[in-house]
Amino acid sequence: MNPWLATLQWYVDQGVDEAIADTPWDRFATPAAAAPANVAKAPVVPQSTQSPAGQTPTGQAPAAQPSTAPPSLGPRPPPRALMPAAQPAPIPADLAAAEDLAALRTLLDQYEGCALKATATNTVFGAGPANANLMIIGEAPGEEEDRQGEPFVGASGQLLDRMLAAIGLERAGVYITNTIYWRPPGNRTPTPAEIQACLPFLRRQIALIQPQILLLVGGAAAKTMLQRTEGIMRLRGRWFEYETGEDAPSIPALATFHPAYLLRSPAQKREAWRDLQALQNRLIDSNS
Repeated sequence: MNPWLATLQWYVDQGVDEAIADTPWDRFATPAAAAPANVAKAPVVPQSTQSPAGQTPTGQAPAAQPSTAPPSLGPRPPPRALMPAAQPAPIPADLAAAEDLAALRTLLDQYEGCALKATATNTVFGAGPANANLMIIGEAPGEEEDRQGEPFVGASGQLLDRMLAAIGLERAGVYITNTIYWRPPGNRTPTPAEIQACLPFLRRQIALIQPQILLLVGGAAAKTMLQRTEGIMRLRGRWFEYETGEDAPSIPALATFHPAYLLRSPAQKREAWRDLQALQNRLIDSNS
């Protein structure tokens, strides 16, 4: 691939969607700045009229020698005015008053506290029955999820369906959502500020569904919901307790690999299968 095209593609993958300045500026192509017009040139003194001491007969200093400094690259463009950082919109005061998912979705549609909403096509709120025993939480919507407004509908969603079917579950019987509700540009990792902007809605979403078990797929979801700093390699396959922060009891939570990661690293499917078996056994025990 052309190296310039590869560089541009890398910028796109990292979520770059604007230039630093209004127009590109090549410092190496900028000509040297011309000398100011009002600066008088030093008079040239003939060699024969100079004294041994380096002074002219009239006592004037000899003409300045040419500078050996490299030519100037020209003046720098003026810096852009620093704009104050946008303050996130406050969480709606009546968030806890949302008594069902429909009311919570209405509040989310009115919420302007996450900048990702301005660049996304659709809000990906979640899908599944409101009384599901199992709630799956991923990281963020991807391109296909953003287009359809549904979580896990791309290639990773198809793999998730097969993973659920392997332990006797169907997508229609579980509730699926993400830590954030809008796709980050270029599918980049959500920032901590973006996650924190959506977290109160997600916590209320969990409180309304009241699942028996949480399945956290991917490192971002696991670290966010469990408030841990370890990576997914250390968190996966382990049971934790998600603290609701309300009067309701804590909820058992299991971390595992994200299906998108398994598509890139199929060798890890063996470990993911062990996690699924542990999930299946816990679901059986909770229903017995």
